[in-house]
Order: sequence, then structure tokens, then C-alpha cells
Amino acid sequence: MTTRTRQPAAFEPIARVLPMLSVPHLDREFDYLVSKEQSDDAQPGVRVRLRFHGRLVDGFILERRTETDHVGKLAWLDRVVSAEAVLTPEIRRLVDAVAARYAGTRADVLRLAVPPRHAKVERENQTVPELSAVSAVDRVGWEAYGSGGQFLTALAESRAARAVWQALPGDVWADRFAEAAAQTVRTGRAVLAVVPDQRDVDTLFRAATALLDEAGVVALSAGLGPAARYRRWLAALRGSARLVIGTRSAVFAPISDLGLVMVWDDGDDTLAEPRAPYPHAREVAMLRAHQMRCAALIGGYARTAEAHALVCSGWAHDLVATRPVVRARSPRVVALDDGGYADERDPAARTARLPSVALRAARSALQAEAPVLVQVPRRGYVPSLACARCRAIARCRQCTGPLSLADRDGTAPVCRWCGRADAALRCGRCGSDAVRAVVVGARRTAEELGRAFSGTTVITSAGEAMVSEVDDRPALVVATPGAEPRAVGGYGAALLLDSWALLGRQDLRAAEDTLRRWMAAAALVRPRDNGGVVVVVAESSVPTVQSLIRWDPVGHAEAELAARTEVALPPSVHMAALDGPGEAVTGLLEEIRLPDSAELLGPVPLPAGARRPPGIAADVPVSRMLVRVRREQGLALAAELRRGVAVVSARQVHEPVRVQIDPLHIG
Repeated sequence: MTTRTRQPAAFEPIARVLPMLSVPHLDREFDYLVSKEQSDDAQPGVRVRLRFHGRLVDGFILERRTETDHVGKLAWLDRVVSAEAVLTPEIRRLVDAVAARYAGTRADVLRLAVPPRHAKVERENQTVPELSAVSAVDRVGWEAYGSGGQFLTALAESRAARAVWQALPGDVWADRFAEAAAQTVRTGRAVLAVVPDQRDVDTLFRAATALLDEAGVVALSAGLGPAARYRRWLAALRGSARLVIGTRSAVFAPISDLGLVMVWDDGDDTLAEPRAPYPHAREVAMLRAHQMRCAALIGGYARTAEAHALVCSGWAHDLVATRPVVRARSPRVVALDDGGYADERDPAARTARLPSVALRAARSALQAEAPVLVQVPRRGYVPSLACARCRAIARCRQCTGPLSLADRDGTAPVCRWCGRADAALRCGRCGSDAVRAVVVGARRTAEELGRAFSGTTVITSAGEAMVSEVDDRPALVVATPGAEPRAVGGYGAALLLDSWALLGRQDLRAAEDTLRRWMAAAALVRPRDNGGVVVVVAESSVPTVQSLIRWDPVGHAEAELAARTEVALPPSVHMAALDGPGEAVTGLLEEIRLPDSAELLGPVPLPAGARRPPGIAADVPVSRMLVRVRREQGLALAAELRRGVAVVSARQVHEPVRVQIDPLHIG
């Protein structure tokens, strides 16, 4: 029988608490008694300590109540950690939505959303600064994008304008983001900007503080120490920050009166959270914009299929420049086969392993007193199989997954998704039955290029030794994707090498990601009227290369989305990856009721280098099962998986299974 304890309205003795437990079946609220001494501080959103099954754990108060549905005696809260209400109603709604979208627990999402407490910082007397008025925003930069001026007008009128923006080559993206933020701040509302890495945070911070009072701009990133990060996070919570800039976890920043959410370069891998429940910052940002009914902006030099799907659905508008403007701003792009046909006639080309045309482009730029950018892929890209004749990536005829050879002497390609072997494989583009392994890595070094360009300064930007900017003097800048420094006045030429190390990866997003990396580098090159040229060492017939030559990221995203829709791959569908020991995966699937449209692909063993689910011993074989459903059934699939994981966790019969909804890399 349910007991109901009633107290006078002036005192609500019961706190409904969410314990921070990592056990899925305990992802629910529990009622605790609050003493009168704790009552003033024990308000919704504050951190508390409570005793749960004999041990002290952290938790958050969700609400205060005068009655309980609990049968039996309630325990008392151990203590209120802090009277600071760090879990706001808006962030709580967002946490609930992210947990439902990604089949995770609220405790896991809260660990991403709310940073650890720093008591000394919390006791500091932080006053809300008097911010200076924001002057009128120069609209010239945005008006180059057709309806860009209308977008700024909508922000000035506090309308929920949502757009996917295609940045022009040579345009400084941070300046446009800063102008959109300033336009929103002028209306009295706040702005959130999410970018891939610390270099982007610094770039946008410099651009924003040129238009906004620095006291109202807060930069959040993982590189900050605990005290500095918590101090800045509290500034957002307490209302002194009008613009918050940060990496992926900043998407949960507790900003009040949010008017605009911005995401730059949403195709970057770093925006995907590697911790459970593995949300993507773009998806969380769009969830937040939808919940708050505020404006949203996704920008990039290239475009992802997911961003284009938002445009096709009508949720967002296109912000693109006209073709004449694109042609005037973009460099000339030349594609060359990497067959090495000119190496024998040019010793310098043989030394640098560059085609002669690329070498001549670099020499011309250097003679014009301009720096030259050389982009080389990082080491570690996994080789895949491609057609030996046209080099189209070989895919499974059953599920369109990537193919590989099971062993060195294997003759039948095996799918890494469904595990089927295909001895009669033929290329879907040219009909050839011959396959080849795609090369791994560039293995070009600055020393090799230095020998080919004797007397020229060679600058390396990669890994932890990244260079932010170079002068407009002649130099060879060798950089890995994402580490390209900006050149004062722009590069005279850019050489994009070893394209098949990027295009040939066993990845659903290989073409999309390759174009994104190429365009990010090519956007740093001077316009064609100023002699800017980009040489990509790849066959010009490849669709991705054609999109670069035409500078048409929208067309490439449209074709990519259509291709994925045809073969039922995200974002046209939702897909869940279940990783764990075979018996555990089977046990989870037996526990849930899959939607009618669900398809099972696999299981296949995870490769030796793949990240294993937590709690699984190194000697236990781990496999992956893919579950595919129609897009409208994504939430239903996530709900069933969430329920099934909780049931299996409570029974403690099998090892845990890692569940990822729409993982960034499927195979």
C-alpha cells in the first residue's frame, strides 16, 4: 500500500533526487528526506550527497515535494554539497532529450554537461559586469551570400532563423560568426558557438572580442584547468556571459535567454563525444535550438550529408553565394593522376615524389614571393579495397559495407559489417573484377621536400607542433589536415597529396571527409585572379575531385545524401551499433522488441585495434551487430535499447554491451 506523507505548504520535506550512478537500471529518481536545516539550500538543481546501498554517492535534486509514492521508510539526505543550482531547468530538459536520443543514462549525460565542482571558485564573489553597448554590425560580409542579409535581419528581430552556411574560400569564418553573435547580443539575448578545437576557439574569441565587450565573452575548452574552466562555466550560469565559445562539451553550457546556437565545421571528428552515450555536438545543438525555439547556424567550407538533410527537410535554410561570386573567390583547381608519368623526366619531381605540374605550380608561387601549402595525410589511415581499374571503393552487395581481405592470402573479400564473403565481386562503376589495396599514409617528409626546393624555408605544422599563421614570404608549409596555418595574404598555391590515403579509407564518410579537408586547405589559397592555384593529385573523374574543381560542396552533399538514401545508410535511416561479447549482444537483442522495419547486420568481429566496450577483458572476443531502422523509428529503437540495457544490467547475467546510436564510423 502506498503511503502519502503530507506537510504544511511552507515546508516540503521530500527531495526527489537523481543519483549519479553508472548502472543503467538505476537511472531513475529516488525520494529522500530533507531536514529543516538543509531546506533552504536543498533546492532543485543543487548537488547533494546521499547514501545509496550503504555508500555515499553524488546526486542532483530534481524537485521538492510534500508527498512520496515510496513504500517504507525514507532515508535522509547526507548533505547539500552546494547551494549553487548548477542544473537549470533548460539543461535538465536537454539532458533528458539527449539520453532519449542516444539510448543513454541521464547520469552519463550529466557528467558531460556539468563540470566537477571547484569549491574555492564557487565561493568567489562574481559580479555581473556592466557590458558596453554593441555598435551596429557591418553587413557587407554576409550580404555576399544572397540571403545572408536577411539572416542578420532575422537575428536582429529575435526570430528563430535556422540556416546552413557555405563559407566562401578566402572568407574568414570567425568574422562572420562574430557578426552573427554581435547582432544577436544587440537584442539582449545570448549566443552559444561550438567549434572543433582550441585553435578555432582562439580564432573566434579574437574575432568576437573585436565586436563585443571581452567581459561578456567566455571561452570553454578541455585544455583549461579545473578552476579556470569552472569559473568560466559559472560565468555562463550566473548570466555574465553573453557569448560562450567552446569545444564539444560547451554545447551544454547553462546560458540563459539563448538566442542563437552556432556550430562550425560539423564534419570534424572531434565534435563526436567518445564517452557514453556518444552524442554529436551538432545533434545536441540542434536539439537545444529546437527546445529553446531560437536561431541556429551550421557553417563550414564543405557540407555534411547531415547538414544538407536539415536543409532538405525544411528545418534550415541555405546560405550560399551565387556561382559568379564563388568563381571569383575560389582558386583554380587542377587535378593530376598520381601515376608518376613525369617522374623520369624531372629529377626534382622524383625526389619529392610530386608530378611535374604540381612542382611547377609550387615554383611559380615561390617565385611570386608567396608561400606554398603542402597537405599530407596523417599516418594511420586504414587501407581498404578499391577497384583496380577505376579505384571506386569496393562495397558489399548485401549491405554496402566496406570490404577487406580476411588474411594476407585471402582471395574472397569479406564485409566488415555483415561478415559475408563475395568471391564474385564486380565494380559497380566499370564492371572490373580486380581489386587493389589502397595505399596507407603519405610518408613524405619536410626533408624530402627541402631537397627538391633547395634554399627554400620549410615549415612543418602537425600534431602538437601546429603553427597558427605564416608570413607572406616564400616558404613551403607542410601540414596535416586540420593543422594548416593561415597565410597573411593567402597562399600562392596548395598541393594536396596522396589523395587515395584519404579517399580509400574503410569509412562511410571517406569522400565527405576528404572533400572537407581539401576545401579547408584550398580556402586558404588566393583567388584565381590573383594567381592562386590548387593541385590535387587524384584522377579528375572521381566525383569528389570534380566537386573540388567546381567548388560545389552543396552538390557533393546532395549526391552523398541521395547515395546513402538509396542504400539505407545514415542520415536517411537510424543505425545502432551493439558492441560486446556474442552472448551478451544476443541476450540484449532477445530482451528488446525491435520496430517492424528493423534490419540486423552482422555480427562481425571487431578488429584488434578497435576500442573495446568498458569492463570487457582483453582476451574476450568482441563482435559488432548493426541494427537499422527507418528514420521515424529512431526514438523508438533508442527507447527499446535503453530499456533492454537496463533489464540486462539488473539481471547481471551477461557482460555489458556498448550501444551507439548513429556512430560516426560504422565500419
